[in-house]
Amino acid sequence: MFRKILIANRGEIAVRIIRACREMGIPSVAVYSEADRDSLHTLLADEAICIGPAPSDKSYLNMEQILAAAAAMKAEAIHPGFGFLSENAKFAELCEKCNIAFIGPSAEIIHRMGNKSEARKTMTEAGVPVVPGGKEPVYTVEEARKMAEEIGYPVMIKASSGGGGKGMRISYGPEDFDGNFQNAQMESVKGFSDDTMYLEKYVERPRHIEFQILADKYGHVVHLGERDCSIQRRHQKVLEEAPSAAISPELRKKMGETAVRAAKAVGYENAGTIEFLLDKDKHFYFMEMNTRIQVEHPVTEMVTGLDLIKEQIRIAAGEPLGMTQDDIKLHGHAIECRINAENPSKNFMPCPGRITNVHVPGGNGVRIDSHIYSDYQIPPNYDSMLLKLIVHGSDRESAVAKMRSALGELVIEGIETNLDFQFEILSHEAYQKGDTNTHFIQTYFSEYCGGK
Repeated sequence: MFRKILIANRGEIAVRIIRACREMGIPSVAVYSEADRDSLHTLLADEAICIGPAPSDKSYLNMEQILAAAAAMKAEAIHPGFGFLSENAKFAELCEKCNIAFIGPSAEIIHRMGNKSEARKTMTEAGVPVVPGGKEPVYTVEEARKMAEEIGYPVMIKASSGGGGKGMRISYGPEDFDGNFQNAQMESVKGFSDDTMYLEKYVERPRHIEFQILADKYGHVVHLGERDCSIQRRHQKVLEEAPSAAISPELRKKMGETAVRAAKAVGYENAGTIEFLLDKDKHFYFMEMNTRIQVEHPVTEMVTGLDLIKEQIRIAAGEPLGMTQDDIKLHGHAIECRINAENPSKNFMPCPGRITNVHVPGGNGVRIDSHIYSDYQIPPNYDSMLLKLIVHGSDRESAVAKMRSALGELVIEGIETNLDFQFEILSHEAYQKGDTNTHFIQTYFSEYCGGK
């Protein structure tokens, strides 16, 4: 087992990883930017080291600084969390060259699955259903327009290196295609330094269903059931739950087996997520693979009883999976709400500032993952997520009731948050019936976001 792990991240995920390390008896090293000097992860870790000024490209995205910090602190492994360098193949490769274990898949797999068009091709060859679309990437609006006509509108324009909703546009006809393609491509170049795009048929009002998988270095792969991530705004997840109200045991088995087959097709190692679109007729299509731990991993932990961060560390250290597929049982229902420093009534404008008071809910089946505390100053430089509120109930109805109760008890003063907006979602009749899809927010809450 590793003697020391450096966490190449910040915020609640850094805190989450530090706690897992502490429970495993592994010393942890936190890295932080000058803006995060007083963040909770720097206080909880056994050691902490500053890696640069506030801008991400000078700190949390600075590979050389992070690797230098790992060497200076004699860390044997690096956990990248999610975001930042977690899906950066170059960083994983540099870790290997520096003889530092990267807690995640290999650089080759990250590169192969991070390129969306390459991933589609790989999945097709493995017999995994994919959304109908172009077989090759496109680079110019002229070749893209021709491909769109062959696929048939509406089409989804996607950046091959994209993620988090960036570099994506829906085009409903030739009249808006050129502008959408050019805007998505410019966003891809700016965000990922890559102008490679691909097109696929747009599946209207689907559910976003993802399967968590674990894979060790010896070819053993299991899935841990699904998460329903259909409540989204502009392709950014807002609320997640496990299991999905739309998935029968038979469909879960079929989709889970497909997810395992997809992971085995690329020789995957560590924790990963196979994401599917599920249409109204219960047909599912591979969308992408996330080669990292997900923000919403706690709901899977709540229904399986597993600690996914610990599993990641054990796998990276060379230990075999301590479970088979038959050992995985889902118990009850879990929901996660992402509480952000933002104002929904002002088009979700970020609201950094000083938190004057925090009161968090508790009780049986209530969990808080966070890095904030009273008098904490939220820097304006990073993601606006403050905490994740997770609840577990015996069934979906009880989990919804528990989440509404917990949201009602949660207090964050001094800044604006989306707490009330989350409560409105949980209280909506369609949500309570489990009648959701990726257009849920723009259908029922257009007053918050102009129907966009």
